Amino acid sequence: MTRRTRWLVMAGFLLAVLAPAGARAGGMRLTGAGATFPYPVYARWIHEYRQNFGVQINYQSIGSGGGIAQIKAGTVDFGASDAPLSAEDLEQAGLVQFPMVMGGVVLVTNVPGVGDRQLRLSREVLAGIFLGKIRNWNDPALAAENPGLKLPAKAITVVHRADGSGTTWIFTDYLSKISPAWKQRVGRGKAVDWPVGLGGKGNEGVASYVQRVPGAIGYVEYAYAKQNRLPVALLRNREGNWVAPEAEAFAAAAAGADWTGTPGFGVVLTDQPGAGSWPITAATFILLHREQKDCSRGRALLDYFRWCYEHGGDTARKLDYVPLPPQVVKLVEDLWRRELRCQGAPLVR
Repeated sequence: MTRRTRWLVMAGFLLAVLAPAGARAGGMRLTGAGATFPYPVYARWIHEYRQNFGVQINYQSIGSGGGIAQIKAGTVDFGASDAPLSAEDLEQAGLVQFPMVMGGVVLVTNVPGVGDRQLRLSREVLAGIFLGKIRNWNDPALAAENPGLKLPAKAITVVHRADGSGTTWIFTDYLSKISPAWKQRVGRGKAVDWPVGLGGKGNEGVASYVQRVPGAIGYVEYAYAKQNRLPVALLRNREGNWVAPEAEAFAAAAAGADWTGTPGFGVVLTDQPGAGSWPITAATFILLHREQKDCSRGRALLDYFRWCYEHGGDTARKLDYVPLPPQVVKLVEDLWRRELRCQGAPLVR
């Protein structure tokens, strides 16, 4: 055996040892469905993982409600939701839940003459718009918050999600915290009885509607605002500061999250304290069956999620998401070892 041949054999051995188990399976096809909030980063991670290891993952961005329904029905390998399930719901459905990445929900607008990050929306005005109490862009309440900004005498068109959505859950959770009137009249949920507005399917649908309708305002995950080059509004946070949506502001909101003290990692990051915190920040979650029927598929899933945690941070940051802190990743991996099983034995040894 020549020196070159010996080197090639050794290199092949090392690649086989170091590659994730799912990659060694060759031709593995995994399926997931759910939240549109993290879709931009999930799509990129899936593409990069397939290029590196040949594992095909089909993720359907159908909304959190659909993702929860499909994982409960067992039609996908994993579900994804921006609205965390309660410990009782997880127990009843035989699921485990863990956070994957964090990001921000933003207000996007199409107001003639108003550019990106020029419009200011206080807590009271934001709730008033979505309750249908503030109906025109030149309303005195809006004008008072935006001195020097020429607001048109144009009707406000509210755009919201038409499907069951974790993004809606996040946004209505925030409105319920800042507006007693919203909490009493509408409340929090993946789908609510909207007082006003048009419905779009997915973050993509809301962004598209806002882009096409002059006078529109809607809520989407930040990546969709950037992709569609839509102006975003500044919001007043809990400390009374005007803040712009950006990764640093999302990270500031997540800094004080109590991951260990929250069952099922169901941390809600809206209206967090902190001078620079973005007020509508959220984690997004993965749902898996506690008892995996196919051990190789279960381990391939964990190989993928582990790779995302270890190697997906730069991609997440480029898309303005916030990777989980290492200490939270360790808690997640402890959960996998403790809770996930297959054929009567721990899935992770």
